[in-house]
Amino acid sequence: MKIVTILGARPQFIKAAPVCHALKQNGCEEILVHTGQHYDANMSEIFFRELSIPAPSVNLNVGSGGHGKQTGEMLAKIEEILLTHKPDKVLVYGDTNSTLAGALAACKLGIPIAHVEAGLRSFNRSMPEEHNRVLTDHCSDLLFCPTQTAVNHLAFEGIRNGVHLVGDTMFDAVLSFRELARSRSDAMKKFGLKPKNFYLATIHRPYNTDDPVALESAMKALGSLGHQVLFPVHPRTRPKLQSLSLASNIQLCDPLGYLDMLLLQEEARVVLTDSGGVQKESFFLKTPCVTLRTETEWVETVQAGWNIVTGVDSSAIQKAVEQFERNPPLTPPDYFGSGDAAARIVRILA
Repeated sequence: MKIVTILGARPQFIKAAPVCHALKQNGCEEILVHTGQHYDANMSEIFFRELSIPAPSVNLNVGSGGHGKQTGEMLAKIEEILLTHKPDKVLVYGDTNSTLAGALAACKLGIPIAHVEAGLRSFNRSMPEEHNRVLTDHCSDLLFCPTQTAVNHLAFEGIRNGVHLVGDTMFDAVLSFRELARSRSDAMKKFGLKPKNFYLATIHRPYNTDDPVALESAMKALGSLGHQVLFPVHPRTRPKLQSLSLASNIQLCDPLGYLDMLLLQEEARVVLTDSGGVQKESFFLKTPCVTLRTETEWVETVQAGWNIVTGVDSSAIQKAVEQFERNPPLTPPDYFGSGDAAARIVRILA
């Protein structure tokens, strides 16, 4: 079986790692295509090294740009790759422009599409990712859902054929790499941190970073917290911070690799983020999370009491952190499978 896998952003590299290893173990030929949507070394190359993913067979070097330009350029280049390699299936992950471009290119050529992390919905139609998810799901032949909630969303939209509840490959990755992170990462020492004595923050979504009022409110909340806040800054976020006066407890750093982030998420008191993947990883690592959005795709983390959705209202953020400090959540339920999602996916693909 020959599979072309389309990747473009750091969360996709993490989701793909367990599946790449399972495909190799099952004798499948996988051609990795990196669109170049994330092209900074700290956002891309380091993940392939740390996760032991083979170097991409093709790098399209699309880079940044408007949604239409970026997606269109990917679509044209991916189509050429598919015509050259003639795969049995195309494998896409998540909800980025790379995901949609890969699905559309395969759909037009009549190549079966497998979508990992299918069925997620935020019901926020202002998010480009929401449109990417919906369109990709309706193009796909095999839909690999991480949770029962995702299966239910697809059924509500009339998608029932080819739907498989497999669990979450990011959970597979956390289980596989957590011990490696503990033994190899020196992030705690590097940033002068002590376990459970700091907060970890990530902010990258355009509606938070491109709105000066929203970003200032978020940073005000971080500055009001009683401990040090480590803030790995996305390349597109850093210029927006230059006009703000940051509190002394906020420590900025460049984006970090997967192993460093895993360790820091596990050791933090609370994680504050607008990232979908970081919400889940915090849940897997039993660290409370405050989501700096008005909604989340990962409703299970909220239902279990490990995630509070606040938006960027500084008062709501402070109250959420205080709530976690006063009442630590109970052991999280097993919503995301048992750590064998990649093996299940490969069995179905084969």
